Amino acid sequence: MHVLFRDGLADREYLLRYTDCPREFEAHLREKTPQWASAITRLPTAEIETFARAIGETKRAFFRIGYGFTRSRNGASNMHAVSSIPAVTGAWAHEGGGALHSGSGLFQLNKSLIEGHEVLDQSVRQLDQSRIGPILCGGECDLRGGPPVTALFVQNTNPVSVCPEQTLVKRGFAREDLFTCVHEQFMTETAEMADIVLPATMFLEHDDIYTAAAHPSLMFGPKLVDAPGECRSNHWVLRELARRLGASHPGFEMSEREIIDWTLKASARGDLAQIERDRWIDCTAPFEDAHFLNGFGHTDGKFHFKVDWRTVKFPNPGPVERAATMPPMPDHWAVTEEPDAAHPFRLVTAPARTFLNSSFTETPGSLKREGRPEAMIHPHDAASLGISDGDLVTLGNARGEVRLHAKLFDGVRRGVVIAEGIWPNKAHGGGAGINTLVGADASAPFGGAAFHDSHVWIKHDA
Repeated sequence: MHVLFRDGLADREYLLRYTDCPREFEAHLREKTPQWASAITRLPTAEIETFARAIGETKRAFFRIGYGFTRSRNGASNMHAVSSIPAVTGAWAHEGGGALHSGSGLFQLNKSLIEGHEVLDQSVRQLDQSRIGPILCGGECDLRGGPPVTALFVQNTNPVSVCPEQTLVKRGFAREDLFTCVHEQFMTETAEMADIVLPATMFLEHDDIYTAAAHPSLMFGPKLVDAPGECRSNHWVLRELARRLGASHPGFEMSEREIIDWTLKASARGDLAQIERDRWIDCTAPFEDAHFLNGFGHTDGKFHFKVDWRTVKFPNPGPVERAATMPPMPDHWAVTEEPDAAHPFRLVTAPARTFLNSSFTETPGSLKREGRPEAMIHPHDAASLGISDGDLVTLGNARGEVRLHAKLFDGVRRGVVIAEGIWPNKAHGGGAGINTLVGADASAPFGGAAFHDSHVWIKHDA
């Protein structure tokens, strides 16, 4: 953005009309030179200059902002910085330009029936699942002034595999005084820790509607086959729990199909008959709304370069102390877990192509394509450690150790190691999965795990 302002590639007319403080922001960027950025990123200054000019000279430049780069301790600040670029260039004013993180905001579904907003007890605490290990191990701050968690009902997640600081997660789930019920399709490692396992339906065995992250179609997933045995849908289980606990709500008296029909009508998205006939409903927003030409989501209608992170609204607000230290304008915020002499590598736990978190790790096709848990290491780094392709290696830090096989790959930057996919813990020697190495400390401003922000050491297994 320094280059965009410096070289006359910023759209000043757009900035004055649609952003909060363009002159102050330009002054802030004067010292954020390509040389400054190169020292942080290790990218050549010429490459930074070339990229900046390409963005500035392409009015329809579009940023597909993925989830991964926000999974660092400074991830929210990074997201703010990247989303500021199309505001500087005015790319939002052009069809095809702008940015997309997630299309989930397009669907605008009225979820009051399925979520019971009007009967929600606001006094009931909400706890951060990414800190389930410290929570179950009795962290006082994590319990938010309440008693220990002594019962868990788990649907749609596999915390023993997917949550950070896995050693603490396992210790917490192993508590003798913790009652755990898991409603699952597979015998996951979380289900293995349960007192009771309830079999769940597969996606072809119940009716549902599905939103998307990167396209605007609301989709219908019809029930096509009967579920085997005692497999039951989420809704059936929740209805039965409500009946047995004496809870009353209109949603508990309705079938899945009735809830879908009510939700679509209440959201002005047609009805069940329409989506069942057409299979999807197009929820594309008008160009002027999708590109914020009618204003951004702040009360002044402007994009905000300057943010007081303590005032940002969040569904589950937590401690704001860390938010107060975040940079108010786009900047590099040096709070990541940096490599050091004892931990010279930065670990990225990127998705595997044919897994989705821990989903599909049970399917033969995905297992065949992925092969085995591997650590992608630059050949020069591997050579310095006496590691050859396919060798068994151990990655470790203060949180624990994980065993997997080395995969030499010159497409990874030196000093970085990539472990793709959340393999079952048992797929690793010793039974410790990759999230053993990931910290559960809450990322600013309000929590969430920094899955790609861990320093580690690597050693060859003799």
